[in-house]
Amino acid sequence: MGAASMLTLLLTHPFEFRTLVQYKLWHEPQRDITALTEHATSGWDRPSMRRCWEFLDLTSRSFSGVIKELEGDLARVVCLFYLVLRGLDTIEDDMTLSDERKQPVLRQFHQLAIQPGWTFIECGPNEKDRQLLVEWTVVCDELNLLDPRYRDIIIDITEKMATGMADYAHKAATTEQLYIETIDEYNLYCHYVAGLVGEGLTRFWSASGKEAAWLGEQLELSNSMGTMLQKTNIIRDFREDAEERRFFWPREIWGRELYGKAAGGRPAITDLKELYAPGNEKQALWVQSGMVVDVLGHACDSLDYLRLLTKQSVFCFCAIPQTMAMATLTLCFMNYDMFQRHIKIRKAEAASLIMRSTNPRDVAYIFRDYARIIHARASPEDPNFIKLSVACGKIEQWCERYYPAFVQLDTVGGQPRYNPLDARTKVVEAAQIRDRALAREKRIQEFREKQPAGLTTDRPKQVAASSREVIFYVGTAFAIVLMWYGDA
Repeated sequence: MGAASMLTLLLTHPFEFRTLVQYKLWHEPQRDITALTEHATSGWDRPSMRRCWEFLDLTSRSFSGVIKELEGDLARVVCLFYLVLRGLDTIEDDMTLSDERKQPVLRQFHQLAIQPGWTFIECGPNEKDRQLLVEWTVVCDELNLLDPRYRDIIIDITEKMATGMADYAHKAATTEQLYIETIDEYNLYCHYVAGLVGEGLTRFWSASGKEAAWLGEQLELSNSMGTMLQKTNIIRDFREDAEERRFFWPREIWGRELYGKAAGGRPAITDLKELYAPGNEKQALWVQSGMVVDVLGHACDSLDYLRLLTKQSVFCFCAIPQTMAMATLTLCFMNYDMFQRHIKIRKAEAASLIMRSTNPRDVAYIFRDYARIIHARASPEDPNFIKLSVACGKIEQWCERYYPAFVQLDTVGGQPRYNPLDARTKVVEAAQIRDRALAREKRIQEFREKQPAGLTTDRPKQVAASSREVIFYVGTAFAIVLMWYGDA
């Protein structure tokens, strides 16, 4: 943002201005890939890898920042993984390529990607990432320098994704079917284009030794992580996709008759373009609500996945996009502007999320807070109202199960404190008293067991004998004192 933009922000949104200033002052990158000490793992000293980093900045500046902060060689591995999938997606999205040309390239892309000298110059001039494929040799050279444990994962995920993309592209080209029909088909598509990304990244974490080996086998959770991001983007990008005749919303959701009935007895939507036609505002919002309910179903799985991560850089890399997704969902929900133009969260909100998404507890509370906003904005007239309430309630329930709201952590030392106004505090305090009593009894029992048998059994007798001796000596001394005073 320029000086004029910052001044305008200061005058119109002073709290957002403060957040951005805090971000600039206090948020420091965890590493500098250009530093000489980082060359061994970042590859910045090689012209080919340096060009790959430049392509990463050009294709996605938002992802570029979090990728560069990954530790060790993971940053370079994920950078190349992202570029490979971006190249694949560019070919699949290019509407100037015929299906006959796309099919062999897509289905062989996992082999072509590591074939020395291969490039692809046939993409249309308007494709944003066309240059990446034109200069593919730099990516290929770096892929072939990767450790086989990483390169094999990239090739495997690319092959699976390319197969799914090719199947959908062929179906669209041969059947002239523009729409995804069922939710299952929609889920499968999101698995191919995003769930597999989550799987690949999770396998990287395990292969690098940064996370546990068994984490790479948590395929359902990793799939939910990627699918949640993809479905959120599909909702947000509706108008942009519709104008380019790309329709990802499943007919099973948007074609329901009950949405028309709830909007005043209107007929069901038959064409997705009707959603942004004048007069269909309420029906469009009900359809959008159904899409949001579908996304929220992945929230608890995402939180479960994040709880399994132990490395700070890996956690931040995974958590920041998820909190951004929740913020984007909240922005879109019941916001008809989404059907008219491309909308996105404000920079100050994004900066705040980056600074706060540092541990599972805070991320869970971010999810909970956005879920509460969504639920507060929901209307009882919405046919999805009950389902939406249940989805938001599950997020609330998840947070209370793992991070109860009445437990507060001190900013210094991290010691727990309990809210005295919450009834659960009395339960915890009673349990603590009971635990202390049990621990005291246990220590006494252990002490008795450590004493010699004769000492512990004769102790009452010894105490009684010593008491009689004390009484005898005190009585004798008292008698002597009386006799002494009598003689005087």
